[in-house]
Amino acid sequence: MTRGLAVLRALNELPAGIGTVASLARKTGIHRTTVKRLLETLRAEGLVHLKDEGTSYSLGFEVRHLSEGYVAASWIDQVAAPLMKEHVKALSWPSDLATPDAGFMIVRESTHRNSLLSQHRATIGIRIPMLVSAIGRAWLAWCDADAREATLALLRSRTDAIGDMARDSGYVRRILRETCKRGYAMNRTEWAMEPHVTAIAMPILSAGHAIGAVNLILHRDAVSERQIATRHVPLLRSLADEISIGVARMKHE
Repeated sequence: MTRGLAVLRALNELPAGIGTVASLARKTGIHRTTVKRLLETLRAEGLVHLKDEGTSYSLGFEVRHLSEGYVAASWIDQVAAPLMKEHVKALSWPSDLATPDAGFMIVRESTHRNSLLSQHRATIGIRIPMLVSAIGRAWLAWCDADAREATLALLRSRTDAIGDMARDSGYVRRILRETCKRGYAMNRTEWAMEPHVTAIAMPILSAGHAIGAVNLILHRDAVSERQIATRHVPLLRSLADEISIGVARMKHE
């Protein structure tokens, strides 16, 4: 029992509440074989479940309130994940769903493993910077005003390039204004970690405000501006709208 709780606590502390056997073994000091056995016992009880084609474990519904890193897990697992998988054939390109956490967007669900066009296989748990990513811009543009200001204040307190960017109020206003006017967020290679990527993103809305965002990852040289606007944006908007509708239904059940 004690070791099982230690594994749960360790999982709770990992980004997005998701971890591998190896990462949990390192964090708890428990042997990997024992960690694996404990995880399988917890999975049988519904306390954890498998993610990313069985390579990782995630907190289950029964313990979702233990973790800030597992915010609104029910809508992600019950609504977003099935819809993302359902739409992957039409979208072709891979997509991620992320929610805000400490000034970053944390990837909670992804179709990279299902898309033939993906150049990544494991993105769940990745921290994506707010101001240079489509998914971060989508959340910032449509989130609650208090949440936006709190996030920007956190970013402004940083001493790195992200902090410099956040302190440039003119830049921030321009990015948010352009995003709202366009109706979706866009990143044209601004994120230095992904220089070959063009991404678009839409907010996931609840009661009129963003609680997360979903993106579409495109290769910079493979799609034109016209293709993005006429094909990819409508398809991604359809997915985002369906997720938002599903979230609303859950709240009234």
